[in-house]
Amino acid sequence: MTVREPFPTLHTERLTLRPFTLADADDVQRLAGDPAVASTTLNIPHPYEDGLAEQWISTHREKFGMGLGVTLAATLREGGALIGCVGLAMNQPHDRGTLGYWVGKPWWGMGYCTEAARAVLTYGFDVLGLHRIVATHFARNPASGRVMQKIGMTHEGSLRQHVKKGEGFEDLAYYGILKSECQSR
Repeated sequence: MTVREPFPTLHTERLTLRPFTLADADDVQRLAGDPAVASTTLNIPHPYEDGLAEQWISTHREKFGMGLGVTLAATLREGGALIGCVGLAMNQPHDRGTLGYWVGKPWWGMGYCTEAARAVLTYGFDVLGLHRIVATHFARNPASGRVMQKIGMTHEGSLRQHVKKGEGFEDLAYYGILKSECQSR
């Protein structure tokens, strides 16, 4: 399936969620490469090598066009500083999306992640027509679970030692929400 609508830019009270550009690469490398951020995510490496951010950013438009996902830069509306990332990986045959996000450490605990995740959840249901959105977090990162709870997701279970991060295995907490549940809130 291909997506015909333009690559989105979403606005919240304090954030603009927009497509990444190659000009964001240095900030991505610095913020995502922080050991505190990288250790809480499955797919962010540490150290974050030169060139990885550019390579990652260059995949976004093609994946969106193919209906595989949407990845957005979370930026402050005032001043435009890049603070993180939010997106959906899409499983079109099942009308399902997987929510993912990270926020740079200087902006932890300020509600930005919840604000960005809520906007992408709404976009996934209202614009992309998804039926269900899921998300996971490392069990040792309960702050990520609080974001999922705040946007209305339900804890559906835990997957013990489900993924490998570095040399160790991580338990995942699994959350989900249906379109009908999101609309009723």
